[in-house]
Amino acid sequence: MANKPLDTSLLDKAIIFAVKAHSGTERRGKGFPYIVHTMEAMEIVATMTPDQELLAAAALHDVVEDTDISVEDLRREFGDRIASLVEAESDKFTPGISEEDSWHDRKQAAISRLAAAPREAKMVALGDKLSNMRAIARDYALKGDQVWSIFHVKDKSEHEWHYRGLADSLRELSGTFAFKEFESLINQVF
Repeated sequence: MANKPLDTSLLDKAIIFAVKAHSGTERRGKGFPYIVHTMEAMEIVATMTPDQELLAAAALHDVVEDTDISVEDLRREFGDRIASLVEAESDKFTPGISEEDSWHDRKQAAISRLAAAPREAKMVALGDKLSNMRAIARDYALKGDQVWSIFHVKDKSEHEWHYRGLADSLRELSGTFAFKEFESLINQVF
């Protein structure tokens, strides 16, 4: 029997947009295209909701943070809801301050922003954070504490603080399989 027809035009557009925005970039230290991460984040969100706009936001979640695409560009292309979901998930950088020097403050701001965010924004964030935590857990199993050398901040305790803070801010989703996996991987690595 054939799959049931479903209007995926918005999601298809978001996936194509994300593929083009991340074209030619590698996932840090992984050797594979960056888009693989955003597609995994989208798949994780799909375990929590069939909402096409949330899936689209997951596919697009890193375009503002990691490319030249702005929130306003997303708003024009995809509307307020998707742009706002991506914005809630994006780090805010301060011009003139390095990623290393601003890391702790940016991560604290993200934890606080997510704690106050609506459930749908938390779902998009959990897709991203679980994808990240899966990669860290795989690399940690192979490399041990050497895994931290690929990050801007190399101190394992800082990453533990960050991920445990994220788990606290996303606890509203504790009934989902995705959150349970996220928390389990945090406990496994840290």
